[in-house]
Amino acid sequence: MTTHPSGPSAAPIVDDTPAKAPANRWLVLAIVALAQLTVVLDGTIVNIALPQAQAELGMSDSDRSWVVTLYALTFGALLLLGGRIADFWGRKRSFLVGMGGFALASAIGGLAASGDVLLLARGLQGVFAALLAPAALAILSVTFPGGKDRVRAFAVYGTIAGGGAAIGLLLGGVLTEYFSWHWCLLVNVPIAVVAIAVGFRVLRESRAEGSTRYDVPGALLVSLGLASVVYGFSRAEAGWGRADTLGFLAVGVVLLALFILVEARSAHPLLPLRIITDRVRAGAYLTSIAVGAALLGALLYLTLYFQIVLGMSPLVSGLASLPMTAAIMVSAGVVTRLLPTVGPRILMTAGPLVAAAGLLLLSRITGGSYALEVLPAQILLGMGLALIFVPLQNVALLGIAHRDSGVASAAVSATQQIGGSIGTAVFTALYTAAAATGTPEGSAGGLQSLVDGYSVVFVAAAVALALASPISWFLVDVARDEFTTSDEAVHLG
Repeated sequence: MTTHPSGPSAAPIVDDTPAKAPANRWLVLAIVALAQLTVVLDGTIVNIALPQAQAELGMSDSDRSWVVTLYALTFGALLLLGGRIADFWGRKRSFLVGMGGFALASAIGGLAASGDVLLLARGLQGVFAALLAPAALAILSVTFPGGKDRVRAFAVYGTIAGGGAAIGLLLGGVLTEYFSWHWCLLVNVPIAVVAIAVGFRVLRESRAEGSTRYDVPGALLVSLGLASVVYGFSRAEAGWGRADTLGFLAVGVVLLALFILVEARSAHPLLPLRIITDRVRAGAYLTSIAVGAALLGALLYLTLYFQIVLGMSPLVSGLASLPMTAAIMVSAGVVTRLLPTVGPRILMTAGPLVAAAGLLLLSRITGGSYALEVLPAQILLGMGLALIFVPLQNVALLGIAHRDSGVASAAVSATQQIGGSIGTAVFTALYTAAAATGTPEGSAGGLQSLVDGYSVVFVAAAVALALASPISWFLVDVARDEFTTSDEAVHLG
């Protein structure tokens, strides 16, 4: 059977991977899931450790912000190139090298005795994550070519993508409170050792056949363009009218526009335009941007609310975030069974609305009871995210030729990274404006001004999520039988 085509003008591409899935595919899923968890939680686990690391290493506030920015910058800028390297060089090889490099960078950061070394390590983490993340998702895509097992595999992957950030907050709280900030980075080393040892034995190599020439102009344009956009949004936290903010955003947009023009004319494009111009995948990518923005922004300010307003320790704050993750995991099992029956369109339309309802409920916080004001909202948010994440990865890679699995997987991660950068910048600006209209933080009513700012952020995140609902309804129109075909019968191309 031929699945959803890559676009109206997509040329047929010879399948380079056997259609029959390997016998040890569930062990492959475990290794890929472990790698995904490492990449996702590393975006939040360090946030908990930052105050302690800053004090110990004598870092300025500016240097502290770069600990977060450098990871996002290198990761986001190199994702598409990393995905193409995985396609051409080999997905197993790229996975193992990416995992090993990520572990080495984590060890350097965990043992850092100065702020400069820590910053270098975070940049290196982003570089290797840009190779690891698309390779892992591409391996999953070619290991589970179709059918109900593919739905289950991507449900696990999507659950980790949705809940990994909250797990990072919990793990960061435990390690910071009972050990030290160093372990928030060093914890990646034993995880990587296990993933590499098992992955070396069970992963099968796969790569694109035919021409494997790299699109050097495209790689330079998209890397510099994405880096400029991500950095521009990171600077927007200090003010949207700043010259550097507007300048980097403008340069990024121009470079990405030039990238599209180059790809349209290239005989060996880094990102074949059929991948992003397909209506269904475009809907999935736009939804991914909206969800990435809302999720990362909401989690950041929910954590601040726990620690500053409710006075929770880092550990208790991490525990307080778990209900959302639990709701995602429980709901994911239900959604996995529903997907072959109702298809992704209804689920991805309802999911943003359910999650947005949770955020709107969260916006009614007063600084009072966690059980009454926060817990029900987290459960709704988790349920809505499960409705989105379980089908999202599936839809984004549906019908992708095996030749393009790596770069298409990178495009999924890139949309989430860009969404997170946009969300953090926009929500920070909204929070700052809302909190500034209240009473000063140090005064008797200072906490209320913070609560007002957090409420505005949650409303804005709800709006961003709600926008994903019509996008999914009008664009993500996939037949249900795409998710019920047996693995052996599927042929992508």
